[in-house]
Amino acid sequence: MTKPVIYKDLGRISYLEAWDLQTTLFQELIERKMHNRKCAAEDIKPQQHYLLVCEHPHVYTLGRNGKEDHLLLDEAGLAAASASFHKINRGGDITYHGFGQLVGYPILDLDEFFTDIGRYIRFLEEIIIRLLVDYGLKGERIKGLSGVWLGVGSSNVRKICAVGVHLSRWTTMHGFALNVNPDLDYFKHIVPCGIDDKSVTSLKEELNQTIPL
Repeated sequence: MTKPVIYKDLGRISYLEAWDLQTTLFQELIERKMHNRKCAAEDIKPQQHYLLVCEHPHVYTLGRNGKEDHLLLDEAGLAAASASFHKINRGGDITYHGFGQLVGYPILDLDEFFTDIGRYIRFLEEIIIRLLVDYGLKGERIKGLSGVWLGVGSSNVRKICAVGVHLSRWTTMHGFALNVNPDLDYFKHIVPCGIDDKSVTSLKEELNQTIPL
């Protein structure tokens, strides 16, 4: 199951520019997969997998199953917040990306790993859960909801990492967004992931110190 993955740190990049790059790599993986299924053994091209990491300027994105009224800003409000808004092709509802948030986009051909979307999402969550242990935090899952949460079972349940993906022909794009030290006030302008009874947190909020991205 071990496959090489090409790591690319994109730094600070606009959401649309990163989305375009994701889409290009995503299509390349699918085309390579289709080529390999049809060609002779000697013409098979090794599949390539990617992990893109980046930080975005303020942006709200709405998934396929989301409700537009979960964005609580009109166009004037978006302009005042220096934020943009985009409807995209991942699953899930609305979320926020911005400065101080670590975003990861795995572009993988799951035919070379395992073909189970639920397991894939759990693996993405597990990456964050294990990372949080290094900071003395207990990240957990909530049945029926994606992402990683703190305080599960208490009166103060809060989300520290969002997860949302898109798959076609068992090829992935989109991924996770870990709140390291973002301005949490930006989450007040949405119903995060369509859930209005739980709050949002960050490493900075939990540890009372700024963590270098």
